[in-house]
Amino acid sequence: MIIKRPHPHVNPSGLVSIPYLHNWIYPSSNLVDLARHLSHIFGRDPPLYTRQSPNPNPNPNPNRPTNPNPQMDHTSMDNQRPPPPPRVSSGSSLGSPYGARYPPHQQQQQQQQRPSLSDDPNEVYRKNAINKILESVHGDVAALRKNREAEMEGMFSAQAVLRQREEVLAKGLREMQEEKEGLEQQLQMVLTNSDVLEEWVRENQGKPKMSSVDGVFEPCDVLSKQMLECTASDLAIEDVIYGFDKAVQEGSVPFDLYLKNIRSLSREQFFHRATAAKVRAAQMQAHVASMAARTSQYAL
Repeated sequence: MIIKRPHPHVNPSGLVSIPYLHNWIYPSSNLVDLARHLSHIFGRDPPLYTRQSPNPNPNPNPNRPTNPNPQMDHTSMDNQRPPPPPRVSSGSSLGSPYGARYPPHQQQQQQQQRPSLSDDPNEVYRKNAINKILESVHGDVAALRKNREAEMEGMFSAQAVLRQREEVLAKGLREMQEEKEGLEQQLQMVLTNSDVLEEWVRENQGKPKMSSVDGVFEPCDVLSKQMLECTASDLAIEDVIYGFDKAVQEGSVPFDLYLKNIRSLSREQFFHRATAAKVRAAQMQAHVASMAARTSQYAL
């Protein structure tokens, strides 16, 4: 085997120079990738080729003396023959002692792509052009795949954002439905109160007008009458206590008399307020029962 001259990556002394060696960066660069790059580059452009054996002389010398012993003649001719070229094993790559092993289909592809001295220059140019086109197509396919993957990532991100918006919209819809139910309940209460007021207006429309303000409002039941009395007594006691405060400040009432009256009035006011609270609770229960009856009536 001899080195092909000129070779873009191997000089006549056998020194190999490829871009991977020039761009060697530790630890990203390693021997496995170096061997792969060497195999790829030397597979496309082998640096060695087999030395051709000299052709035998087609025109032997007619004046050559004949050997009386034919066996000796054949033996001398065998000794004069040049040694045969080294055989290339089927499992070695590039027909060289690099020791790399490839599957059969890769060996066949490399043998098809490997130029030899006997190939036609047009055929070699055609093969190189095909290789360039394949490399360009592979690069375009890789770039297209990368772009599609980026688009898919963007779509996945948009899908996540849309799902979050869907959750927000669903939550807002639930809140609006709850608010709608609350408004319907309030509307029902307003309608009930309007019916009560209309009924009261119909009942009191034909009654004669009262000359006094106290006779305008009449309690409709015992609880309302008791509530009215307790509230009036509470407010009246509050006015009396206010009057005593003013009198004490002006010095019209002695302080001991003020304390005595305030103590009795406060006790009485407390009882009136407690009674009013109990009456208010009883009225609330009666009002709730009346609303429940009206609601069932409207539902029917």
